[in-house]
Amino acid sequence: MITLIGVGHVFAISENVKELIRSRRPEVVCLELDPARYRALLERKESTRVPIQYRLLAYIQKRMASKFGSEVGDEMLAAAKAAGEIGAKVALIDMDASKVFALLWRRMSFKEKMHLFGGAIVGLFMTKEKVEKEMEKYETQEDQYMKVLAEGFPAVKEVLIDDRNKHMARQISTILAEHPSIVAVVGDGHVPGLVEALRPLEVETVRLKDLRREAPSAHGASEYSSSYWYNNR
Repeated sequence: MITLIGVGHVFAISENVKELIRSRRPEVVCLELDPARYRALLERKESTRVPIQYRLLAYIQKRMASKFGSEVGDEMLAAAKAAGEIGAKVALIDMDASKVFALLWRRMSFKEKMHLFGGAIVGLFMTKEKVEKEMEKYETQEDQYMKVLAEGFPAVKEVLIDDRNKHMARQISTILAEHPSIVAVVGDGHVPGLVEALRPLEVETVRLKDLRREAPSAHGASEYSSSYWYNNR
């Protein structure tokens, strides 16, 4: 049994994530992290092993998280804590961030690099209200967002999304061979690709919009009414 929890790294959803894990009681909790990023989160230190573009992204996320009353990565730490509470193992299933961004930089065209930095500058000045509006658009036009990303930033789509989805799916499948109950906490944009990569395995998903809409309750994760099952198809 695999449950994918789609999260956003700047939103205050930690309690909801913990509640889902407590209710599912998996044998393993998988996190979209590599060892270096996990240590950096635990120590609340910025990693110096990653390129400048990753640190710029991290800075933007940190600024945005403060607007939502959270800290970047709180949901990952909450998931790890919940795993400890129920006696589950924690598995770090993401690729090495320093290698990923080095590869991304090599594959990106000059045009993509300029657009990326331009977008980063805009991100520095985005308001909470603007982020909320963009999230609403993403939730209702997810396929269109991915299409636009693939057309405008093909290297970003391939390296940051597709390659990592394949890697994390392989990691999850390997773990599943020994532990039949898994919860994986990943960025919400990875959920559709992971579901596809994990076929024909049965996968339950809980999306970010569900986490943000529902407050934690004593009745457990069953109240996340928008979660659903992907069966063999």
